[in-house]
Amino acid sequence: MLEISNLVCRYGKVEALKGISLSIKQGQLVALIGANGAGKSTTLRAISGILPLASGRLTLDGEDITGCSARQILAKGIAHCPEGRRVFPDMTVNENLDMGAYLRSDSDGVEADRDRIFTQFPRLAERRNQVAGTLSGGEQQMLAIGRAIMSKPKLVMFDEPSLGLAPNIVEQVFSIIDGIRKSGTTVLMVEQNAYSALEMCDYAYLLETGSIVLSGSGEKMIDDEHVRSAYLGG
Repeated sequence: MLEISNLVCRYGKVEALKGISLSIKQGQLVALIGANGAGKSTTLRAISGILPLASGRLTLDGEDITGCSARQILAKGIAHCPEGRRVFPDMTVNENLDMGAYLRSDSDGVEADRDRIFTQFPRLAERRNQVAGTLSGGEQQMLAIGRAIMSKPKLVMFDEPSLGLAPNIVEQVFSIIDGIRKSGTTVLMVEQNAYSALEMCDYAYLLETGSIVLSGSGEKMIDDEHVRSAYLGG
């Protein structure tokens, strides 16, 4: 579904991604793991059109999308749920969801998807007219997920969805992401909790200092000695 070939990205003179290549199949949940600064978030920013590419190629469903703007990438079916949630703090829950659907013209479908999100996240339904900046961290993460889903994406990317959340909320967020995958939407996830990410993913890539050094099924990666010692606490 998504092919990334020899992707290079730079911040000034610093090469953050050093020619990485990866592939995501339709319906998969793929995890990117690695230490802070390895290039995981940079990869998502490059795919979503936020960060320009120095070189490389992106292909979605056989179509070359290299160089497309963030708006064009979203219109083609890739949504990005960013690290730190990044909800619009002065807008209500409803207004944030509207922002997720701003490229859509099927008003009936938008309302149906909003109803589904409120069914999935009852706490958001209770707070639909509350401004997002007053929500708890867990509620903001639920809203960020809902906002991404409102674009009706083919592929949704999650950047550190468990960051800063209480353990019981983390479990709920992971369950929701797994449900999104099971509904047929393809998922690419960057996650600091490597063990949980590897447990739930179909395939994973390990990034170290801007290069992919290992890839395989979640089960294979959990059993790898280097992964266990460096990222899973032995």
